[in-house]
Amino acid sequence: MAEAASELGPGTPYGKTLIKVSEAEKRLGAAERDFIHTASLSFLTPLRNFLEGDWKTISKERRLLQNRRLDLDACKARLKKAKAAEAKATCEGDTVPDFQETRPRNYILSASASALWNDEVDKAEQELRVAQTEFDRQAEVTRLLLEGISSTHVNHLRCLHEFVKSQTTYYAQCYRHMLDLQKQLGSSQGTIFPGTFVGTTEPASPPLSSTSPTTTAATMPVAPTGAGLAPPEETALCLEEVAPPASGTRKARVLYDYEAADSSELALLADELITVYSLPGMDPDWLIGERGNKKGKVPVTYLELLS
Repeated sequence: MAEAASELGPGTPYGKTLIKVSEAEKRLGAAERDFIHTASLSFLTPLRNFLEGDWKTISKERRLLQNRRLDLDACKARLKKAKAAEAKATCEGDTVPDFQETRPRNYILSASASALWNDEVDKAEQELRVAQTEFDRQAEVTRLLLEGISSTHVNHLRCLHEFVKSQTTYYAQCYRHMLDLQKQLGSSQGTIFPGTFVGTTEPASPPLSSTSPTTTAATMPVAPTGAGLAPPEETALCLEEVAPPASGTRKARVLYDYEAADSSELALLADELITVYSLPGMDPDWLIGERGNKKGKVPVTYLELLS
């Protein structure tokens, strides 16, 4: 936009507008970079460090605990099976053999199998003790890691609040920049196209009788300029001599705080109600506002007109 403005001529109305818009876009870009930087430091970096550090360790230890539990279950099943086989072999070995009907060799084999199952039970019990010890140790490690999650949640909650705060600041800055740009464009357009309104896409302002209860200031009609009046920028407004027009006045609610730039303007506070009216030859971006015995010019973009 700045290059196009220099090519078209920075002194032309279009060139001036391009320069103003390009400067506003630069301010928006700077605000966005600040927001990204702040969000990265206050929210994304702590979250990334947790996911790539502590959470990986916790996930690894939990998987290891799951494997230890499976090993423990397998050892318990093996011991149960060995004890059942040992009991069966013991019952068969305790039976007095009938040497006339049973071969002595079968009795010897049964006694030998009982001894083998005794060894198997001892081995399974030893494996179970080892598996139980490893499971208990891993369960304690995992428990200690998970206990630290609560403090991590508190820290992440604080980071989330910081992120929301920075995002709110970012959007507020963007709104301020665009509002300032709108005021600048409104002033320049009032000079280029006198007698027209800025900040509305409607071809004409509706009559007062057809407006909604809360008509915005951008659609407020302005009294037409009379013949022989000088341009707005050449007319000095004497507030002491200003009187409400015959067409009447309207109430308006202030949307945002406004600090008067000079004695001809009226300072505003958000949400207060004032009386406003327009005079012939005034800049369409300004109205005369009255609050008690004080009066002065007020910007239209800071007001919401009421019926």
